[in-house]
Amino acid sequence: METLLNDFSPGLFVMQIVILIILLLLMKKFAWKPILNSLEERETGIEDALASAENARKEMQNLQADNERLVKEARAEREAMMKEARDIRDNMLAEAKEDAKEVTASLIEKAQASIIQEKQAALAELKKNVAELSIGIAESVIKKELSNKGDQLKLVEGILKDVTLN
Repeated sequence: METLLNDFSPGLFVMQIVILIILLLLMKKFAWKPILNSLEERETGIEDALASAENARKEMQNLQADNERLVKEARAEREAMMKEARDIRDNMLAEAKEDAKEVTASLIEKAQASIIQEKQAALAELKKNVAELSIGIAESVIKKELSNKGDQLKLVEGILKDVTLN
């Protein structure tokens, strides 16, 4: 330490102080403001980036909420459409069954009426055939003018064997 005190030069010390002050003034004038400005720009850039990230996060949350809402609405709409389709199908089936019942009842009524008409026509034909047969037998009996009943019965039986019923 003693050598340092011996080597100390006050003129050199003052000169170094003056150079340091000049250097500090030059730095303040030319370098300090640009350095501070670049630091402030960097700070605002970082703050803006953080704000943008926060806004993006909030927007993503809003989009997710909107997507969930849209999915729920779509599901509800799909369920409503499915229910409506089921109701329409059930109504169509009920109407088809009712129409089928009506058509079946109508066909049954027509068939019964047709059967009754055919039965009446057959009975009328049978009566006509019986009447014609009776008249034919009576004519034959009268033509022969049979005197005894035994001969008449034989004649009727013979005629009946010859005549076939349709």
